[in-house]
Amino acid sequence: MLTTLVVLLIINTAVAVITVFREPRDIAATWAWILVLILIPVLGFIIYSFAGRKLSQRRLFAYQGQDTSAMNEKIADLIQDADERGKREGLVTHVNETQASLVQARSLVTLFQNINQTSLATKNQVKVFTSGVDFFGRLKEDLKQAQESINLEFYTFYSDQLGHEIRDILVERAQAGVEVHVIYDALGSFGTTKRFFAPLRDAGGHATPFLKRRLTLVDFQLNFRDHRKMVVIDGQIGYVGGFNIGDQYLGRDKKFGHWRDTHLRMTGSGVYSLQAHFLLDWNASEPKRPMAVTSDRYFPPLQLALQGKSNLQIVTSGPETDDEQIKMGYIRLIQLAKKRCWIQTPYLIPDDSTFDALRIAANSGVDVRIMVPCMPDHAFVYRATQYYAAQLAKYGIKIYYYQNGFLHAKTMVVDDHLASVGSANLDFRSFKLNFEVNAFLYDSDLAHHLAHVFKHDLTVSSEQTVTSFAQQGRWLVFKQYVARLLAPIL
Repeated sequence: MLTTLVVLLIINTAVAVITVFREPRDIAATWAWILVLILIPVLGFIIYSFAGRKLSQRRLFAYQGQDTSAMNEKIADLIQDADERGKREGLVTHVNETQASLVQARSLVTLFQNINQTSLATKNQVKVFTSGVDFFGRLKEDLKQAQESINLEFYTFYSDQLGHEIRDILVERAQAGVEVHVIYDALGSFGTTKRFFAPLRDAGGHATPFLKRRLTLVDFQLNFRDHRKMVVIDGQIGYVGGFNIGDQYLGRDKKFGHWRDTHLRMTGSGVYSLQAHFLLDWNASEPKRPMAVTSDRYFPPLQLALQGKSNLQIVTSGPETDDEQIKMGYIRLIQLAKKRCWIQTPYLIPDDSTFDALRIAANSGVDVRIMVPCMPDHAFVYRATQYYAAQLAKYGIKIYYYQNGFLHAKTMVVDDHLASVGSANLDFRSFKLNFEVNAFLYDSDLAHHLAHVFKHDLTVSSEQTVTSFAQQGRWLVFKQYVARLLAPIL
């Protein structure tokens, strides 16, 4: 009996090593998966089949095979045309390169131009939303006013009260002749069936799961989710941030209570970048029904009246490339900090490079503060967050637990001029496994506003010190260490 058990363990270990090493991945994730497959025989392989496989070459090609040159050329022409119209009308249209925000961010702008092919978008009007009531109220108002097109992409689109309200607005607009396209993530919108979108399709609109496949059960994966949350209306109004569509984001879920998130509404040239990324996502998900990437409907001339003074870049990242663009942006932001780096994230599971960047900043005299929720929405993941929070506190980083409900915002404020708002958390999953989108902001007014929001949230947060972490129970600490071992694949 003992001999048989030993032989089975050896076979299980050999198969585990072969299985994991068949696909290229970083060393941390490699060892985490080997640990799972060895310690949980049979069940571990079932888990791996759903969460460990890499993105298929077919899906990769759906992204990498798209030609964006014509779309990029059209966007450049439209921006140039807006500049010329602005000059004729006596408006200031040039970028003030002496602005402190752009001086400090010059290397970050160049980084994104090189690894994400995203240009600096100038002259944007940007409004920050931190309340679900305010955000969804304005979103519904804008949707009702749409005249040409609505392109909407969310990780979660629940078929609850809010979901029905948004869908019904989309149906009404489609019936009025507006072209409506919706992308949702099948796992993130679990429980929302195709039948829910039937009224929209009947009205002439379109809705599709992200990177859908016919054999859903056979090809199902827990990873590589569309975690983006963005909307483009008439090619003139854009939204990007952390809110999803569902009642819980209005604070109607008793488990979470008040929901604290951050989302942006923008007008200006930055909307073109959001539109471009939506079109790429749609055409990768619906290659047989592609959207025309140079259509005037999606890229109308900029309305000069909608322009502002904010400079920004829309940055996406995903498993279709190894560049980890948003993570690189986060690290560069942290490196640029001279006075402060204030971060809000529901999941704090940094990889080694991000951890070291935070540690170096704190040891260099930068005021590094990180705010996370006081409660979990995924218990095991939250234990990993607690582990890293305790470790970062040892280096003088101030850790806060938000106490007024659930904190879902993904924001970073650096000094007086730089900030980021989007869908990407400070964790392995957002860095490597999910499709994400963030707006990197180069504007002192926006940075000050987001810093003010952070200060307000501090009034309903509790600081966690090295002493308080040391007082945690042994069983809790044990769970945190176990979660930390599996952090690269959480």
